[in-house]
Amino acid sequence: MPITNQQVAGHAFLQQMYDDSYFPDHVVDRGKEILLRLCERIEAERPSDLESLYTLTQAATEEFNLLDSEFVAAGSEIETVAREWICDEFCLVASAYEFTEADAEELTAGRDW
Repeated sequence: MPITNQQVAGHAFLQQMYDDSYFPDHVVDRGKEILLRLCERIEAERPSDLESLYTLTQAATEEFNLLDSEFVAAGSEIETVAREWICDEFCLVASAYEFTEADAEELTAGRDW
């Protein structure tokens, strides 16, 4: 399903990670796919409140938890700076879908990174 929200459709997700050679592009690609799937799910399921949104973001957070082992296997990791970049992307997604009151910590609660 193509993303219809123009703010996220035209956004270069995780660009800072692509720009930093510490993070292997093929693993960052997987992170970008997680964020795009999150957008697709938001558009398909149309959460009506923050709790419904948090359910979707928690599923995406779990995918990032699993992805961290791929970063480690590739000689990298989701460290402090990357964590902030990823959390910023979750906030951007929430805002793009008009969940401006979303709590940044709640969006990625349950993260292992």
